[in-house]
Amino acid sequence: MLIVGAGQAAVEVATMLRKGDATLPITVAGAEGHLPYQRPPLSKQFLTGGVHADGLALRPPAFYEQNDIAVLTGTEVTAVELDSISPGGRASTASGHELDFTDLVFATGAKPRRLTVPGSDLAGVLYLRDLTDATALRTALERARNVVVVGGGFIGLETAAVAAAIGRRTHVVEAGDRLLGRVVAPVVSDFYRDAHARRGINIVLGAEISRIEGLRGAVTGVVLGDQSRLDADLVLVGIGAEPQTEIASRAGVHCQNGIVVDSLARTDCQGVFAAGDCTVQPHPVRPDESPVRLESVQNAVDQARVAAATILGADIGPPSVPRFWSNQGDLKLQTVGISRGWDQLVVRGSLREEKFSVLYFRERELIAADAVNSSADFAACRIALARGTSITPEAAGTVPELRALVA
Repeated sequence: MLIVGAGQAAVEVATMLRKGDATLPITVAGAEGHLPYQRPPLSKQFLTGGVHADGLALRPPAFYEQNDIAVLTGTEVTAVELDSISPGGRASTASGHELDFTDLVFATGAKPRRLTVPGSDLAGVLYLRDLTDATALRTALERARNVVVVGGGFIGLETAAVAAAIGRRTHVVEAGDRLLGRVVAPVVSDFYRDAHARRGINIVLGAEISRIEGLRGAVTGVVLGDQSRLDADLVLVGIGAEPQTEIASRAGVHCQNGIVVDSLARTDCQGVFAAGDCTVQPHPVRPDESPVRLESVQNAVDQARVAAATILGADIGPPSVPRFWSNQGDLKLQTVGISRGWDQLVVRGSLREEKFSVLYFRERELIAADAVNSSADFAACRIALARGTSITPEAAGTVPELRALVA
């Protein structure tokens, strides 16, 4: 078994395979020079110094040795050749070595979408995806006075919250007309705009970046489409991520906005599977709808377990309800379900007190919830969606405790 990639999904696949098969040879090949580590803290606790690099490990080094899992760090797989007659093939690495396999899992993750305006190559224009990025960003934040975050998504807002909390003059520039526009309802977008503004962050919506200015090779400012200018000695670009599909695509695996897999984590090539941020998969609740790409730790874990079970021929169980979380300073967002296609909202709690939830309904059926500093509502909605328990919009809007509806 060869697993290409060494993130959350890769480690989970390897772990579950070892639990199910004590003798299967398992190799995990990762391009980074570190053992597999957690990524969510990179935009939060790691930037503040609350977590250091040695505290990010997904498993202690001894775990891999004790479980006979070969983890090849600093091993970039550059190409995969699949056998045309039988399952299996070989992978080529940047160092010129070859790795043979009979089964293959792509867990290649995603990469940051790049900004291409003039000046985007200046020193001080940074991205955040891996530990190297986060280390550079943390160092830059220590020295910066003026921070411009390009993109009002989760990475951008989490980083902006850290920058503002340590006293940096912070701006968030978002091309859309609201924050988190692809994933939350307008009421949640408006809340985050106002909440971050109260914490001293300047939110600029509907703005394009015209160019980035610099002096002696280092960034000094960001010029917007209307030619207004924001001082900056640090620019963090968070304009989305792209699934890393290049190797899979060249190997002949079907890719379309991700490595296409079915509900069993299988690609269209025999013996080839994929899990995590690199995949596009059937809607977990409505498989007749268009496929989805879910970027979250929970999806990486859930899909990895499905892949391992499929490989082992084990029972997979019912599909998991998607979950996600984002800490933006003291604002903890917990999301469950997929809100796409909602036609009715119920808002519970108090936006003013920064403790509320938004329940999404479609044809009067609960399909998702966003909870801000409201873990009880999140837990109740998670139970309801997992069990298929009916919560009506009327009940959701009147009952004091949602858990009473799912007990």
